[in-house]
Amino acid sequence: MPPQISIVQTTLPTSWIEPEVGSFSQLMIESGAACVQYSKTRSTYKWEGQIESSEEWKLQIKVQQNGLETLLTTLRKNHPHTLPQIVHWLAESTAQYTDWVESA
Repeated sequence: MPPQISIVQTTLPTSWIEPEVGSFSQLMIESGAACVQYSKTRSTYKWEGQIESSEEWKLQIKVQQNGLETLLTTLRKNHPHTLPQIVHWLAESTAQYTDWVESA
């Protein structure tokens, strides 16, 4: 089986300024993430029967598989949205990158 890591994706409000997103990212790293990438994105979605479109901060979080549940618990507890987007999946990775994620 190829080496694998877990990837978690979420969004944060566009009203947050970059230092707030950075602090949230640091919290994710303190909870076991090896890396958090974030950028602004635009989402179109259905909410309460209406089609909405808004800018958001998109976060992609890399974590070792055995640290996933701890990270998800912290993410759920600290997320500012009432119904946050929290999706995660296993991803194949190079052995070197997986080793780094596992050692971070």
